[in-house]
Amino acid sequence: MNTHDSPRLIADIGGTYARFALETAPGHFEHHASLLCAEHADFHAAVSTYLRTLPPGRLQHAAVAIANPVEGDEVRMTNYHWQFSIEQMRERLQLDTLVVVNDFTALAMAVPRLAAHDKRQVGGGQAREGSVVGVLGAGSGLGVSGLIPADKGWVALGTEGGHTSFSPHDEREIAILRFAWRQFQHVSFERLLSGPGLELIHRALADHAGQRNTEPLAAPEITRRGLDGSDARCAEAIEVFCAMLGTAAANLAVSLGALGGIFIGGGIVPRLGAYFDRSPFRARFEDKGRFSDYLRAIPTFVITAENATLSGASAILQSQLRALETAPRSALLEQIRRGLDSLSPAERRVADHVLAQPRAAMNDPIADIARAAGVSQPTVIRFCRSLGCEGLSDFKLRLASGLTGTVPVTHTQVTGEDSSIELGAKVLGNTASAILQVRDHLNRDTIDRAIELLNAAGRIDFHAVGHYGPVALDAQYKFLRFGIPCNAYIDARLQLLAAGVLKAGDVVVIISSSGRINELLEVADTARERGAQVIAITASQSPLARKADLTLIVDHPEDANTQLPMVSRILHLLVIDILAVGVSMRRQGVDATAGGAAATATAPLRALPGVSASLPYARLTSHGRR
Repeated sequence: MNTHDSPRLIADIGGTYARFALETAPGHFEHHASLLCAEHADFHAAVSTYLRTLPPGRLQHAAVAIANPVEGDEVRMTNYHWQFSIEQMRERLQLDTLVVVNDFTALAMAVPRLAAHDKRQVGGGQAREGSVVGVLGAGSGLGVSGLIPADKGWVALGTEGGHTSFSPHDEREIAILRFAWRQFQHVSFERLLSGPGLELIHRALADHAGQRNTEPLAAPEITRRGLDGSDARCAEAIEVFCAMLGTAAANLAVSLGALGGIFIGGGIVPRLGAYFDRSPFRARFEDKGRFSDYLRAIPTFVITAENATLSGASAILQSQLRALETAPRSALLEQIRRGLDSLSPAERRVADHVLAQPRAAMNDPIADIARAAGVSQPTVIRFCRSLGCEGLSDFKLRLASGLTGTVPVTHTQVTGEDSSIELGAKVLGNTASAILQVRDHLNRDTIDRAIELLNAAGRIDFHAVGHYGPVALDAQYKFLRFGIPCNAYIDARLQLLAAGVLKAGDVVVIISSSGRINELLEVADTARERGAQVIAITASQSPLARKADLTLIVDHPEDANTQLPMVSRILHLLVIDILAVGVSMRRQGVDATAGGAAATATAPLRALPGVSASLPYARLTSHGRR
């Protein structure tokens, strides 16, 4: 049996229990522990308790499956009060890699690894090889996921399908829905298909029967009494639960086209054992009117493997580590490599140290980094800001995101042999990849400061030359609609004359892909001498980025000697749109600082007809003068 270089910590965190294990070889788990979440203040306290039970030795890699959506660095559990930063937790636990995923995404990734004895088929149907698979299961909540075949592997869906609206099937379920409406404005499937949901069903059935003083029972007790036949109401509650789960599973099957089967996990169904096989689940699953034949052909399975979620989390961790081995470069490291020639000799020494030892730079304090590079600590800070980072901590977070498994942005070369369809797909794909890269470098604080400057400006001048002139003209059109005096200058002679009449309170926005155009650099110098504020939309580590008071960085090099700028011009237009949306929100009384991305997505933009409010807003990379 092949063993890992070092044991890997694998965890499955639910609303009630936190389960831990060490994976010493692929699929081989040791030192199992199940801790009550209520007995630990937070996730760090729980994992620390577990680590103290292990033999001495440093762990390098860990994967955590958690009953919660995982988007970005901050994790907040839906059904429990724990929350934490993934990167800060990685540092506190002294791990090289920490992967945090939704628990049902992990369970879905375990499905391809299941052996015949790890699952039990309920009802008929035959799985179609290479087809989509659906996964759901009830525990403290209702998890929903799926698997999409891709190349030689699978892509797991991270969904919140448990929060789809519950649809009753008969009069009894309508009565349960009405009972639930007394407590909840929206009744989702999770409200009923979960541990708390089973308790709600039991109370609703008693109420429907006119027994309003029935003893409230916990889900485990309802299950016990229902299975041993000692309580008819509990038996009815389990029956209704299984029938409702059949509806939810059928909805998932037709939504995904899950011809590869529906797999059921979670903490409740596996404990029902043989009862579940003879319950109304399968009959309800197939009861789909005109689509009954379609559902009858799809098999349903109960996952019986004890460590399925741990196995799936391990698979995701292994995939991340493999990706790092084959493509270890992060976006930030590539940015450093591209800008080496523009650095001062002292900053170049810092860059060489970071490129040679990126993980040390990510973990070491500033004094150690400065000592290793042979420079002063202020030089380290200047180097970080030349990359568009707020400081050392921001630099470390961006570096960490690249070293812990961020999906790389790709660019596909267009060739003369491409068909028109292939050419279009490559152009669109390259543009989409570049937009995602800029999105990953967004910094909220800098966007907020830029919006405040523009909103308070007495006058705004937009400057650009060549192919970027249309970006300045587009910006002028948008901001004039706010009633702000503004101009677009795309002629070098007019640009310098205009800069010469600026005054304090005015703002100049200079748009340049390279940040090396002498005329624009002269505009920046003149504007600042006149007391105006300079915002640059340009490349990191460029002369213009260093001259500006505030820099919104867009790094996408294009060789203008061989092709017209395309993608980079679109990126600059998007940055203008982000600023325009932000100013519009300010002028309509929407506090973007408090409202955040949600406000961006919903604020009506009457001043900007046609501008999408769903543009990225939250974090644009910054380089600001102090």
